[in-house]
Amino acid sequence: MDRFIGIVCRVLEFAIALLLAAMVVLVFGNVVARYGFNSGITLSEELSRWMFIWLTFLGAVIALKERGHLGMDMIVAKLPTAGKKLCLVLGQILMLYIVGLMFKGSWEQAVINADVSAPVSGLPMAIVYASGLVFSVMAGLIIAMDLYRVLTGKLDERDLIMVQESEEAVQLKQILEDAGNGAPGRSA
Repeated sequence: MDRFIGIVCRVLEFAIALLLAAMVVLVFGNVVARYGFNSGITLSEELSRWMFIWLTFLGAVIALKERGHLGMDMIVAKLPTAGKKLCLVLGQILMLYIVGLMFKGSWEQAVINADVSAPVSGLPMAIVYASGLVFSVMAGLIIAMDLYRVLTGKLDERDLIMVQESEEAVQLKQILEDAGNGAPGRSA
């Protein structure tokens, strides 16, 4: 299952790159058309907005898999292993519940808006809400796998805290660990 999610995340990264490139072309093309030729690409704004929504949700899936979301870990980091596990299990159960709510809401909105056409493109508005469906399914799989790892003891103790205080704190911690491991007179 890890391999499957890894492959899917690589596909999502490629899709994000394509969406970003298409957004740049649409927006830049629209700017050139407006200022250079006194016209515009009518689809540009609508499709760019939709692409940004999809980009955000797909990026959130990748960040969840890579444990890149920011969070507060001051208190949890001080707990013993059993406390860290308990907090992680409770957090993951809560996240599964929220992802379930998001799936339910996205599904209901997609069904409601399946017959509603976008003002410019005429495409069904359900496409926008499908991004929430894709996110909730993928996030649910990732969270469920992590929950399984915790409950079966397959998660290492250093992985019990699945958030980052800040990017700078992570970098500083890595620098300090590297300095401590390579310092003369210390055993590794």
